[in-house]
Amino acid sequence: MSEVAIKDNSFLRQFETKVDGHLAKIEYSSQERKIFLTKLVIPEEIQHNGFKEDFIKSVLHHIQEQNLRVVPTSPQIAGFLRKNRQYKEMLPVGIRI
Repeated sequence: MSEVAIKDNSFLRQFETKVDGHLAKIEYSSQERKIFLTKLVIPEEIQHNGFKEDFIKSVLHHIQEQNLRVVPTSPQIAGFLRKNRQYKEMLPVGIRI
């Protein structure tokens, strides 16, 4: 995994990174100690060589450092978590994907 430098833009409620002048983002909302990942936006120009997976992993790592639980409401992020079971401990109790 190559670490992607992300920025938590709390004003717009999104994690973001710029690659070659293009903005990739994961929108979120937070409630109590949970963060709901609602939308993944990656421009076509930077969808290459596993960038999406590296970006999601970097965001999850950032969330994990803050001891928050993840609720993936975006189908793309839920699919990623389904394939990468090592992140299942980040899900709140009772949430299964």
